Amino acid sequence: MNKPNNKRKKESQEKIEKIFVELIQEKELNEISVTDICKKANLNRSTFYANYLDVYDLADKIKERLEQDVTNLYLDEELNQYNSNNFSKIFRLVKENPLFFKTYFKLEFDSIDTFKQDYRYDINQAKEFYNDEYIDYHIEFFKAGFNAILKKWLNGGCVEPIEDLCKILSSEYSKK
Repeated sequence: MNKPNNKRKKESQEKIEKIFVELIQEKELNEISVTDICKKANLNRSTFYANYLDVYDLADKIKERLEQDVTNLYLDEELNQYNSNNFSKIFRLVKENPLFFKTYFKLEFDSIDTFKQDYRYDINQAKEFYNDEYIDYHIEFFKAGFNAILKKWLNGGCVEPIEDLCKILSSEYSKK
């Protein structure tokens, strides 16, 4: 492999993604064109098309990368089959990449089901708390609540300390 070309390709991809993320904050996806991105990034259209099929493919690639980043946070837990209930990892990732996550949610990739394996709901704890009744409903309630808390925090500028958000989650989803 030609490493200088790989580096150039990666730099082009990063530039394209950065411009796309900026544009999506101002416009809807269907209003963004390859030409808009290329002009703003000072790149040729051929460079864009060497990396992406179209703007929708670019959006999908960003989504996939964010989902992989989240998956990687909990890889150890998945491999060792335990659930730490440590949500500070995801809050930290969001705080470090706010525009990408705002983009994720703006593109309506906000179904927490997409992250289902990473936000593993603690089924054992739920069975203990709720006597194994209506677990599916509790899971849906938890996912929607977590998603709402994450979005509110993100839209508010990630001001509150991550530890406080974890305490909120813990108090909302602990045995009453």
